Amino acid sequence: MSYDLAKLPIHTLLKPVADASSALTRLDERIARSAVGAGWLERQNFTDACASLWIDGELVHLEDLVLHDSLRDIRTPTHELTIARDVLRTRRRIASQPAAWALSEEGLRSLRQARAWPGASLGDPGAGVASETAAGVTVVGGEGPEGSGVDGGDEQESALDAELAAIDALLARSEAAIEQARKPGRAPAPTAGAVRERDPLVYDVDWDEDERLEEWRAVLRQASDLPAVLQAIVALDAWNEIAVLQHAGWMGRLLAASILRQGGITTGAHLAAINLGLKTIPVDRRRHRNRETRLLAIAHGLIATAEIGLKEHDRLALARKMMERKLAGRRASSKLPELVELVMAKPLVSAGMVAKTLEVTPQGARRIVLELGLREMTGRGRFRAWGII
Repeated sequence: MSYDLAKLPIHTLLKPVADASSALTRLDERIARSAVGAGWLERQNFTDACASLWIDGELVHLEDLVLHDSLRDIRTPTHELTIARDVLRTRRRIASQPAAWALSEEGLRSLRQARAWPGASLGDPGAGVASETAAGVTVVGGEGPEGSGVDGGDEQESALDAELAAIDALLARSEAAIEQARKPGRAPAPTAGAVRERDPLVYDVDWDEDERLEEWRAVLRQASDLPAVLQAIVALDAWNEIAVLQHAGWMGRLLAASILRQGGITTGAHLAAINLGLKTIPVDRRRHRNRETRLLAIAHGLIATAEIGLKEHDRLALARKMMERKLAGRRASSKLPELVELVMAKPLVSAGMVAKTLEVTPQGARRIVLELGLREMTGRGRFRAWGII
């Protein structure tokens, strides 16, 4: 489908766009100069990932995502939790790169490959086998290349040779994968002998993501002269209408946040938590048939993003001051100052995380958590986690 920019309701969008730009800029300035800025950014990553799943109709608890990200799961991760971690990692990756990286051809290709499957950047599965052969790695077992057998006296030597050959094969596959990932352009199509086809029960065979992505990028080029906030609003609405990626609609919201960062509305590692603001907008407005209603809903969502961010920053700053009062009169060897820094850096902490970071026993971790007066957030008797009240 074609997304037309000729009839944008500019007069209706002027005030919401200006308000969103002002609010987001004020939030960015506050975070850049704040002592709790780093902890605020980390919390935004987690809460935005959970809000992204909420917008898509799934529920992921914040404590489960924090524990899953720290590899301290208390149960088998669900499919929704895995997607939330993908959103979290993608946010971190975009924030760690230059502002224009995510919207560049290389950035989009890299993000799509990481989303598709873990080995998507490896290209042709047969390339590794060819590289191994070229490197001189031979198959171990049975007769050698010259037909010599292995007698009983050489069993230990044969086992060692087998292990070394397996290591050589692994190194050859790794080198082939790295070389293939460094090549520009799209990964080559699989050969007839090693076809990696998408399951038609999961993917629509007529869904051409490349064509849809190019159409979306054409919309970005048409909107390049608009203000950054209006560009992000149009880009997000166009992404939803074109439906670029079949199973990763959340990617468009992160790319819209990247447009704000590229346009100078947010700076540094601050990637606006658009999902958190859109969560406050009723779904019938976000998915309305009328484009003007949808664009206004996104603009109001950006304003809500800034307001929620400012309130969360003020809450963290107040909590830090209250915890610092409890440090008065403590010994120099006290672990409480380190615990305060850990609690400010993470939205939730478990006894295991505290014990590992502060190098204390789990019992000692629970004791100093109680001394600091943290709030138990999970409501469980076991595998508990604490956070700032």
